Amino acid sequence: MKIRLLFLFVALTLCAPGNAQAPEKLSSSDIYHEIEKLNFLGTVLYLAAHPDDENTRMISYFSNEVHARTAYLSITRGDGGQNLIGPEIRELLGVIRTNELLRARQTDGGEQFFTRANDFGYSKHPDETLEIWKKEKVLNDVVRVMREFQPDIIINRFDAESAGRTHGHHTSSAMLSLEAFDLAPDKDYDTPGFSAWEPKRIFFNTHWWFYGSREKFEEVDKSKMLSVDIGTYYNGQGLSNSEIASLSRSMHKSQGFGSTGTRGSEMEYLQLLKGTMPKEKSDIFEGINTTWSRVKGGQEIQKILEQVQEDYDFENPSKSVPALMQAYELIVQLENKHWREFKTQQIKDIIAACLGLYLEGVSGEPHSTVGEKLDIEVEAINRSPVNVELKSVWVLPMQKEQKMGKDLPFNTGFKEKMTVQLPDNLGLTSAYWLDKPWSLGMYDVDDLEMIGEPVTPRSLRLQFNMEIDGQDVSFERDVVYKYNDPVRGEVYQPFEIVPEVSSSIRSKVVLFDDNSPREIPVVVNPHKDGLSGTVRLEAPEGWGVEPESADFSTKNKEEEVVVRFMVTPPQKQSEGILKPIVETSNGAYDKSLVEIDYEHIPKQMVFLPSGSKVVRLDLNKKMGRIGYINGAGDEVAKYLKQIGYEVREIDPKLISERSLSQYDAVIVGIRAYNTVDELVVKQAALLNYVRKGGTMIVQYNTNRRLKVEENLAPFELKLSRQRITDENAEVTFLAPDHELMNYPNKIEKSDFDGWVQERGLYFPGEWSDEFTPLFSFEENGEDPMKGSLLVAKYGEGHYIYTGLSFFRELPAGVPGAYKLFANMLSIGRNELETELKK
Repeated sequence: MKIRLLFLFVALTLCAPGNAQAPEKLSSSDIYHEIEKLNFLGTVLYLAAHPDDENTRMISYFSNEVHARTAYLSITRGDGGQNLIGPEIRELLGVIRTNELLRARQTDGGEQFFTRANDFGYSKHPDETLEIWKKEKVLNDVVRVMREFQPDIIINRFDAESAGRTHGHHTSSAMLSLEAFDLAPDKDYDTPGFSAWEPKRIFFNTHWWFYGSREKFEEVDKSKMLSVDIGTYYNGQGLSNSEIASLSRSMHKSQGFGSTGTRGSEMEYLQLLKGTMPKEKSDIFEGINTTWSRVKGGQEIQKILEQVQEDYDFENPSKSVPALMQAYELIVQLENKHWREFKTQQIKDIIAACLGLYLEGVSGEPHSTVGEKLDIEVEAINRSPVNVELKSVWVLPMQKEQKMGKDLPFNTGFKEKMTVQLPDNLGLTSAYWLDKPWSLGMYDVDDLEMIGEPVTPRSLRLQFNMEIDGQDVSFERDVVYKYNDPVRGEVYQPFEIVPEVSSSIRSKVVLFDDNSPREIPVVVNPHKDGLSGTVRLEAPEGWGVEPESADFSTKNKEEEVVVRFMVTPPQKQSEGILKPIVETSNGAYDKSLVEIDYEHIPKQMVFLPSGSKVVRLDLNKKMGRIGYINGAGDEVAKYLKQIGYEVREIDPKLISERSLSQYDAVIVGIRAYNTVDELVVKQAALLNYVRKGGTMIVQYNTNRRLKVEENLAPFELKLSRQRITDENAEVTFLAPDHELMNYPNKIEKSDFDGWVQERGLYFPGEWSDEFTPLFSFEENGEDPMKGSLLVAKYGEGHYIYTGLSFFRELPAGVPGAYKLFANMLSIGRNELETELKK
């Protein structure tokens, strides 16, 4: 019981908010579990398209029950999805979802890989997907990961034969995996840095829902399927496999994938696609050598480690250290580079855990720049009776050595400060795949060694050179930053290497609805003390900027400087990029800093191009007071404010007919009816507001987990999964004379030029005759979709439901989207003005 409680405590603290970067601390049962893994030399690669596509039950099962080295290859970073926890979309959402995957793997015991493919949004067919992704490049990335990770077993989440029946990314991931399976052992296929590798089997992780129903699945021929009971209960952990998998899946918080654990037997099915079928259908590794004898020189290691496992003392794990050190000496001499490197790190981690060895290097600051001096506090403590000496500490990559010569007696802490100067060639730690401009379907990565890596490796590390019972061994640790929060306690975050300065315009889109000059503040953020230089603002042709440049000077890195420029737009509609550039004695800088800070992932400092889109709109609008009910997170209200609308956020708890009466229009944010519980009881007040003369604009919701379904609208309206994924899809005007198409802006087909990612999603599929559809879209030969924007007169007011992606188009500065939104907000005003004139 004592062991179970220890492990359960560790498992829960590892998954707790605020500990996203904290060092892992293993209990004695955790250590034993790791020794079991050390004795298994088999590898499984799970493969799918996006973060959250992976089957965490399978990953946890192979890692924790089978003890195989297990990884997930996600073709994309999920950049094209939605975000339920904040306003970040596109590449910033990709950063969030990348780190959510790393937290998931930390929970279920897997590792994580990616390709360079960019999630460009929903795709209806793999032909489109693979064309946009640049198939050959992504395929090369998949082969590269297979050759690096060397899986014996590959498992696809999706069916390669599902073209046109599901997300094109899903089908494409399976198609790429099958092709890569054949190419990985081909010596003539080039992946620089990695030689050919032959996986033994590839499976499709099928499920009854791929067949439409449990009954249909029961009838399927399962002669080429393995059935795996993944409902294992782990006594040492006090958790079922499915409970661990649910903790892992719940890390996908930006997608609202919180999961409740289950207990008991649960079957998964693996359909063989290529390779030989195991004779024993209960053993996926049947016929594959997963013992130490698979590598030359491994049999002696196996004898030692089997004895370690047999003699393991849960009350005193340090008794295993002498034998582990003996095995370590043999492992580092293995000829097989792949297993030598992986097993060396694995056994070193186990040795440190058995010793209760805590090693840490903590920076006094969260970030620094090259050339600066940095104070690091080194901590080392040995919580075992084994003789341990800290001989020296090297700062990597500079290999600066600080002699220590310090014995570490049982449970006696040692701390010492080091001061290092960061070299000029030290790499920045921002997301490496965002360093260069990227295309719709691919990120551009020059460094081949980075391809497949989940994140940028930390630039600054410490190597602790130890002597343990007379044998030399070293341990590496990332330099981190930590602080104490009055509520969360000890909080860790990555230590970042950043450029010496960044700059930004506060809004990524700057809108001018007339040709009047406007003051545009440029924010300069120094990241080192005593910085001075000049700032200039590059503008598109035809735009005026004064002054040409401005000087600045700061004393410390916390001192934000605001430099103001007067920008004059041209007479006619125009768009382009306003780009701040900061010049110092060390060069020119054109990056802006975006900080992402959520408790379930490490804090992120992301550097992106500093430019903001600037748009001169030919826009007419009728002003009024607007209420906004936030949903899953979007920035529509922010950009409406920028063009002069008075927008106030509405607290759903306080909605009443009286409180709504002050607004000329009420906008409901994206997925509000999926996420805001209060709307169940407040919907009647909202519809009464419309009936009495208000305008209500409802943005898209999904048809799953809809909290308000029966009275979502004043008339019959049923949501579907219809979507137009081609942002350039042809539009047809169904009601060109409708007020919304003409007042106060005339809507033209050109207003649908320049849209990004998609036209819209989750359009209503059925509606009553009271609604007027305004647009029709079609793509890929499908039937026209007419539910993208529906308008109904209800009582004295107007109800509008739209699945058009305004939450993407307004932040992207699409002029036509602003004109259309202004018309929605003005509906009924033309009639009112006519009546007033009479």
